[in-house]
Amino acid sequence: MTVLTNRQASRPHEGSAAVAHAAPRSIGGVVKAYVALMKPRVIELLLISTLPVMFLAAGGLPPLWTAVSVMVFGTMSAGSANALNCYIDRDIDQKMRRTRRRPLARHQVTPRAALIFGIVLGVLSSAGLWLTTNWLAATLSTAAILYYVLVYSLILKRRTAQNIVWGGIAGCMPVLIGWAGITERLDWAPLVLFGVVFFWTPPHTWTLAMRYKEDYAAAAVPMLPVVATERRVIMESIAYSWATVLCSLALWPVAGTTLFYPVVAGALGALFLWEAHALLTRLNAGKTGVDLRPMRFFHWSNAYLALLFLAVAIDPLLV
Repeated sequence: MTVLTNRQASRPHEGSAAVAHAAPRSIGGVVKAYVALMKPRVIELLLISTLPVMFLAAGGLPPLWTAVSVMVFGTMSAGSANALNCYIDRDIDQKMRRTRRRPLARHQVTPRAALIFGIVLGVLSSAGLWLTTNWLAATLSTAAILYYVLVYSLILKRRTAQNIVWGGIAGCMPVLIGWAGITERLDWAPLVLFGVVFFWTPPHTWTLAMRYKEDYAAAAVPMLPVVATERRVIMESIAYSWATVLCSLALWPVAGTTLFYPVVAGALGALFLWEAHALLTRLNAGKTGVDLRPMRFFHWSNAYLALLFLAVAIDPLLV
């Protein structure tokens, strides 16, 4: 792994007039830069859906070694995809307030080093899952990396407003990986939870994009809030929110959960839909832009998904 020297950091780079930040000098700074390439906050969100599914698949506490292996190598897999995404998006990351502090945008890590780092992480994660878990989990993990990098990052993101709808499939894969890690097969239950994450992703991402609409426009990324009216974005977010909640309730009959899960899922879903419709209420009241408070829905959507999957993990312990 290569980090820019101070001399290299002072030269024009990747079309930028000048490098605004020097490379980290300490070992801790170097480690911090590479960890940032992995986008830890995104990984946290992915792992939230992985471990609970293993509880459901095991009908209780999953085998410790399997759970640790899936979580460790799953972290590496997600980190690989994120690092490679940073490599691909290094040009637009410099143009967006939300992303301009990433290591490549700040020239703390060379593009070549980031590319090697991402590839090595991907190979190690897939090999690790194959050796410690099973071939199906490893194959799904590899497919998730390739889909996120090749389909979403290289093809969809800069070409269509439906980028996050279909690109979000990569973010649904941890559900399948967690289940396969325990059972060595796929069933309807993980596919239902796959659907929950799939339908949840667009409104979650679009409300964030509403807040940073100017960023995406400056980077020429056609996120839906950039190319459509606020009313269309909100109406589509409401539709996907309803699909999310209905899909979440389908787990009850499909997985044969106790009453605990549908009660919690129903309550969380009601709050989720309340927040989605609140966006439309504020729009109809004449609110626009930041006054719509899209970040309120965004933050609640994080809490919704975390609490929903917590219920997924708790339910089999109650049998």
